[in-house]
Amino acid sequence: MQTAKKSMPALLLATAIVLAACGGETAGQQATAPPAPVVQTMTVRLTDVPNVIELSGRARAYAEAEIRPQVTGIISERLFKEGDTVKKGQALYQIDAAEYSAAVRSAEAALTRAEATAAVARETAARFERLASINAVSQQEYDQAVASASQADADIGIQKAALDRARIDLARTKISSPIEGRIGRSSVTQGALVTQNQTEPLARVLQTNPIYVDLTVSSARLLSWRQQIADGEIATTDQNTVPVDIILGDGTPYPQAGDLEFSEVNVEESAGTVAVRVVVPNPEDMILPGMFVRAKFVAGYYENVATLPQSVVSRTPTGDATVMVVDKDGTVRQRRITVEQNTDNTWTVLSGLNAGEQVATANLQSIRDGMKVQPEPASEQTSAAKETRGGSK
Repeated sequence: MQTAKKSMPALLLATAIVLAACGGETAGQQATAPPAPVVQTMTVRLTDVPNVIELSGRARAYAEAEIRPQVTGIISERLFKEGDTVKKGQALYQIDAAEYSAAVRSAEAALTRAEATAAVARETAARFERLASINAVSQQEYDQAVASASQADADIGIQKAALDRARIDLARTKISSPIEGRIGRSSVTQGALVTQNQTEPLARVLQTNPIYVDLTVSSARLLSWRQQIADGEIATTDQNTVPVDIILGDGTPYPQAGDLEFSEVNVEESAGTVAVRVVVPNPEDMILPGMFVRAKFVAGYYENVATLPQSVVSRTPTGDATVMVVDKDGTVRQRRITVEQNTDNTWTVLSGLNAGEQVATANLQSIRDGMKVQPEPASEQTSAAKETRGGSK
């Protein structure tokens, strides 16, 4: 019993030493805890943002004509240079006209013969009329003479029509352009045989000034545009068209604005879309048929909204847009917002943010909801960077 009593103070002393060591170790750990990470933030500012609608489409020729022969024959001459601008009515090809000239002369001769025959028939009918009045010829003979005169007059009409047709075919041996525009590659050369109304065109003439840009939008969006135009939210010209800016395929802004026209009246049933057209001046032929371009125009304004870089907006698994908002005490809060995409790589925030709030713009992968951080406004970091660059010189 004496031994047990002596060992109790030693046990208490050992326990105290162990607890002191653990306490010191915990204090050391607390003393070496890392500071809250620094997070770059931007201040939310509300403003009015234009609702810029951007659509992509293809350029189409304003008018297109496929050149085909209307008579059969041999191409005797090509009268244009490929790629040139041709005028309406300008001759493009010449078909050998010898056969058609002969057909015109034959039709003229047939008409002369028909006119001579008709003259004789009319004189005979007049003579028989006098003889019939004195019963020198029968009534049947007189009726036959009158019918022959009428038939001869009708034959004159037939020969005149044949002559007109022969002259038309002769004129068609010179193939002309029905529109003004640029002519492309010729599919035939001198000496080629072409046939009337053949399937393959000889060449194509495209009118590219102005030029069309065809766009496709949903029918619901088109109805919304019409309502916005009626409400005055979308500006229109005196011709009730919407001015549109064109961006070329390489991102270069086109120097002239086009006019958006709501020309299509049918809805594509399978996709629920409507085709609309932009008419664009194209005096320098910078836009060619088939070229991919983008068209954008302003459809009203969003009032009292914020804009954020697309890089600071994340998506939840359900597709909701979220941002990391830093409270005044440095706590990170994940916030759901409603956004509308803008055309300059930014989001327009329609709801979910208030003026003056701080939104995290960097280290987004290393922060989470409820975490403590040290917010540093982007302007301060920018100033510090400028000072550092200035001091290093």
